Amino acid sequence: MADKKNYYDILGIDKKATPDEIKSAYRKLAMKYHPDKVNSLGEEVKQNATEKFRKVKEAYDYLKQQRGI
Repeated sequence: MADKKNYYDILGIDKKATPDEIKSAYRKLAMKYHPDKVNSLGEEVKQNATEKFRKVKEAYDYLKQQRGI
C-alpha cells in the first residue's frame, strides 16, 4: 500500500485539501478514467484507464477512511 503522500498525488490534491476538494478530485478523475467512458477507444486505452481508475478509487477510499469523510 502506498503512503498518504502518494494518495494525495494520485488525486492531484494538496495534503491540506478539504473533504469537498477530495470528493471533487475523485469524481473528476473517476469520470475521466472510468472504463465505460473509454470503451470505444480500444483495448489498450481501456486497460490503462481501468488501472488508473483502480488507483484513484483506492486513493479516495483510503483518504475517506483516514479523514472520516
